[in-house]
Parts: sequence; C-alpha cells; structure tokens
Amino acid sequence: MSQPRFRFLDTLIHVFVVVLIISNLVGPKITAIGPFRVSGAQWLFPITYIFGDVFTEVYGYAASRRAIWTGFFASALLTVMGLFIVWLPPAPEFHDQQAFATVFNFVPRTIAASLSAYWCGEFANSFVMAKMKLWTNGKYLWTRTIGSTLVGQAVDTTVVMILIFGGSVSIGTIANLIGSGYLFKVTYEVLATPMTYAVVNFLKRHEAGEIFDTSTNFNPFRLKSGLE
Repeated sequence: MSQPRFRFLDTLIHVFVVVLIISNLVGPKITAIGPFRVSGAQWLFPITYIFGDVFTEVYGYAASRRAIWTGFFASALLTVMGLFIVWLPPAPEFHDQQAFATVFNFVPRTIAASLSAYWCGEFANSFVMAKMKLWTNGKYLWTRTIGSTLVGQAVDTTVVMILIFGGSVSIGTIANLIGSGYLFKVTYEVLATPMTYAVVNFLKRHEAGEIFDTSTNFNPFRLKSGLE
C-alpha cells in the first residue's frame, strides 16, 4: 500500500471531524449576547469552513471532498446512535434519562436540515475556493477565503433555516434568522483570516506542495480522492 503524499492531511481531517461532532453536541443551547441569540454550534461550527478553506487551498478539492464525506458520515452515526441509546430503557439506578434525552434525542427534522445544510454549504465553499484559486493563479488568498465563505455560509444558513422553520414561523422570521446567522458566521470567519493565513502558509512550507484543481472532477459523489 502506498503512503500518503502529505504529512498533516489525515490529522487535520480528524480534528475537523472532532470540531464538527462537538458542534452538533453543543448546538441545542441558545446563548444570549445582549439582544442577540446565538446557538452553541455557531461558536464552533464556522471553524469547519476555515478547515474547508485550508483543505482546498493546500490539498485541493479532492481532499476537501474526502473530509466533507468523513464528517457527514460521522455526524450521521452520532445521530443514529444518539436516537438508539435514548430509545433503550434506562436502568432503575440511572436518574438522568431526561437530561440525556434532551441532549441526544435529536428531532428528525433538525437532523435532516443540519446534514443537508452542512453537505450543501461545505461543497459550495470548497468549489468556490478551488475555482477562485485558478482565477487568481494562487494569489490573493484573502479573496478566496472570504469569497468562498460568503457563498458557502449563504447556502448553509439559508438551507438549514428554511428546512427547520419553514411552515412553522413567518417568512419574515426566517429571513431574520438567516440574516442574523449569516452575518455572525461571515464576521467570525473574516476575523479569523489571519489564522487561516498562518495555517495555510505553514502547511505550504512543510508539505510536499500544493494542489491546483486544473483538471479536477468536481463531482461531490466521487469518493476516490487520488491523494495517495
């Protein structure tokens, strides 16, 4: 079996999946910042888009696609196991069933919305990042990180809010939720641009090179990465 070309890719994918799983677990809590309301996931989930930028910029779209699918299946497994363990009858001496169920008893509609939004948003982010790298000939990294974020987060936030709240609240409320969530996420990632620069520059110096997706198959269902 051939060895991977890149030293850090597998570790970064593992960290990416951990961040995604933690975001899913802390998401149900709503935090208050003055008049604003932000879910627990929004404090951490935008970092997954920073990872997406790093994957695509350094390792190419295929690596990002591999990370996205790994995260998707990990999230789905968390969901299935959470529902199953909540369903199992608790032992008489276990007195925290309700608290456990509150955290892990995911609502099916929320599950479908979150997974769909994650899948659509991450792939939109990665695709825009890869294409803009070609358009800019690898220069002006900040235009790619911000540009891909503007598109990816717009897709993610719109999909998740419509699927979760569509038909149950007014269109105006949904628009407010989309606008507030989008503004928070984009601001978060714009402020993180210096960190993205630092990570990308480190990896480009220490890896075998970087990928330009000049002949990449952008089909999101093509699971073979071609990185090994």
